[in-house]
Amino acid sequence: MNLDIQQFKADFFKALAHPMRIRILEVLSDGERTVNELQTILGSDGSAVSQQLAVLRNKNVVSGTKEGTSVIYSLRDPLIKDLLGVAKQIFDNHLVDAISLLENIRNE
Repeated sequence: MNLDIQQFKADFFKALAHPMRIRILEVLSDGERTVNELQTILGSDGSAVSQQLAVLRNKNVVSGTKEGTSVIYSLRDPLIKDLLGVAKQIFDNHLVDAISLLENIRNE
């Protein structure tokens, strides 16, 4: 059982292991978006956005619903927003530690 959970976690974090995929998830944390909306927000071409969305879809991190000629993307689990928030807090903690170390070096 633990191996299944560990494998799920490993696969899940692999799905997040790209800056554009993280940015897509951050945008989707604020609500559903179409590929065109994501392209505009990210300032990236459609093929790059579509490629990263495909990875997120294949790992069941996002879902797409067809509406007319558009596909509306959303987070499959709202807890992803919380996970991204925790990741930012961890980053901030590391940044504070780095700044503190730099200040100590400067004061020597």
